[in-house]
Amino acid sequence: MKAYINYTRIILLFVFLVILAGGIVRTTQSGMGCPDWPHCFGMYVPPLSEKGLPPDYKKYLDKQDIDAVYNPAHAWVEYINRLITGALGILIVIHVVWSFKKFFRTKQFICWLSCLFLLATLFEGWLGKLVVDTNLAVIKITLHMLAALFLAIIPILILHKLNTDKIVHDKTLYVLTTIALSILLLQIILGTDVREQVDAVSKSLNYQQRDTWLQHLNAVFNIHKVISFITSLLIIIIFWRSLSHAVLQPKAAFLFLIVLLLMAAGISLASFNIPAFIQPIHLLLSAILFVGLFAFRLNIKK
Repeated sequence: MKAYINYTRIILLFVFLVILAGGIVRTTQSGMGCPDWPHCFGMYVPPLSEKGLPPDYKKYLDKQDIDAVYNPAHAWVEYINRLITGALGILIVIHVVWSFKKFFRTKQFICWLSCLFLLATLFEGWLGKLVVDTNLAVIKITLHMLAALFLAIIPILILHKLNTDKIVHDKTLYVLTTIALSILLLQIILGTDVREQVDAVSKSLNYQQRDTWLQHLNAVFNIHKVISFITSLLIIIIFWRSLSHAVLQPKAAFLFLIVLLLMAAGISLASFNIPAFIQPIHLLLSAILFVGLFAFRLNIKK
């Protein structure tokens, strides 16, 4: 049992790695680094220079809106992102086989959750293909992010079903965490919209004048900041309320730490002209907070 639980935790960490890789792809403007799918410029492995491309490679460049020539850095960032997602799929196939072997006669719900995990991963890969086919259509990128969050909560559900921790009965905490989860999801959706605005502004300015990018964002950016403040306040209240429940204290402390890091990342983005390396970190912390809060919520009943 311990080995299965540890393997499920490793897969969960791998999901976060996929989310981080996706954030790096967006930050480096590498989303169309491989303008076709599942190949990259018609090849299984992109070359390190233009010399290694097929003779008809220019037809793929016509699909790109950033690179006028072959950019191996962009191609490899996107290619590595695909490799990580593919590796996740292989890990989950192993998880499905293991689940059926171990739990089919005793806990079939675990087996079906594992199957759902695999289906969600395939759906995420299909969404990734749509993003490439539609040249990074905004609504599909948002769905891509939401699908990644859904993907991350499935192993949390599996771990919860195998968990022997005591369930806490606290109606106030139950309501607070439910509200916080809803608001946090809204914050992530708005954050995705802000990211798209930043992409559009940066592209229109030829990725120059970084200090003016925030000035071009609409009211969604300010709404996102307000909701971020509300979310942080709710997490702090939840942390304070959880101090009276020993079993929840470590989980609440973890959420509190992630909120502090997320606040620092958000302030850095707003104060230092959206540093490129902070953007994927901010995205990853948001995903960790959502999944962590979801896991926290599962341990609370009215």
